[in-house]
Amino acid sequence: MQVPLAIGLVLAGSACGGGTPRSHAPLVLREVPITELRSVGDFAGITDSTARSQALFGEASRVLLHPRCINCHPAGDVPHQGMQLQLHDPPVVRGADNRGVAGMQCASCHQDRNQPMTRVPGAPNWHLAPIEMAWVGRSAGAICDQLKDPKRNGGKTLAQIVEHSAHDELVAWGWQPGADREPAPGTQQQFGALVAAWVETGAACPDNPQESR
Repeated sequence: MQVPLAIGLVLAGSACGGGTPRSHAPLVLREVPITELRSVGDFAGITDSTARSQALFGEASRVLLHPRCINCHPAGDVPHQGMQLQLHDPPVVRGADNRGVAGMQCASCHQDRNQPMTRVPGAPNWHLAPIEMAWVGRSAGAICDQLKDPKRNGGKTLAQIVEHSAHDELVAWGWQPGADREPAPGTQQQFGALVAAWVETGAACPDNPQESR
């Protein structure tokens, strides 16, 4: 399976809110397998910086919306697992610090690395994302809006979001999930570069960020 080649771009008429929206012909992007990510350079042909920023985030969202990432960003108190976002089995809940409750803490099973014999996944600092960072059921635009809001992104600046995306060891697990689990597309290095380029071009969000409210 391959990801679509064309992205239709519709841009606002002006930064001040006036003017009529102007439509651009779809940008034809390099074809890549669904397991890969396009590079930052693939978006250089988008001359409008806002449109390029939106497109860069759209590519990065292929990671953000992948089950390897979204399973740990539930909208409730139970993590998900698997490619179909099943509720965690055995039953667990997030607890006050997002690390489970007494007797059923995340670290009771999840160590700092994958366990091949038991197939239990693991990485340093294994825990659920705070409820303010819930992604399950939300669009790329909604998640983008969350990432820019310190009240809903763990108090991070955009520079810290870039660092987290590119180097965090728990994030890195998404590409090294162990057993027969499908990894997130591309590599963490590519993902980090896309997020950095998104910030550098103005951190513009796709449509409908209000869904995250």
